[in-house]
Amino acid sequence: MSPELDRRVFGDLSYDLYIVTSRDGDQMNGQIVNTVIQVTSDPPRVAVIINKKNLTHDFISKSRVFGVTVLDEATPMKFLGPFGFRSGRDMNKFSEVQFIEGVTGCPLVTEHAVSLLEAEVFDQIDLGTHTIFVGNAVNTEVVRDGRPLTYQYYREFLKGKSPPNAPTYTPTKQADKSKD
Repeated sequence: MSPELDRRVFGDLSYDLYIVTSRDGDQMNGQIVNTVIQVTSDPPRVAVIINKKNLTHDFISKSRVFGVTVLDEATPMKFLGPFGFRSGRDMNKFSEVQFIEGVTGCPLVTEHAVSLLEAEVFDQIDLGTHTIFVGNAVNTEVVRDGRPLTYQYYREFLKGKSPPNAPTYTPTKQADKSKD
């Protein structure tokens, strides 16, 4: 059991918001994440952290590839909803968005994108509830000039919340009471 922590501290950590994608055969999926980091420059490698409950995790584990869309700050909440609060098990998230197929076969969301990246999984680290996938960058593209969407902007100006599978999810006191 972890000690009582003031979880507001985690909200002070700086994040951007991204769509991480992958595929399994003809099926495509993607989700909003707040953790994509460059881990080495030569060779260029990036890491993404994905909850094991998410369909995207299954697809990355199987295909060993993932794509990343860096979202523009002007991305509307309506666009984020399906990628952040709906499961690809229940809907086709790509049916109404603009995307291209990358060199790895990953769908890359171009709508509201600042830039795109694809990677082939080099290694992975099991974190219990999540997995860190480390990938060799194999394709990159700047789509347009813009400011990346930060988690702080999402929370403060778009009034966005974190879904339960997100590392930044904090149960509300009301939610805690309903478990009693």
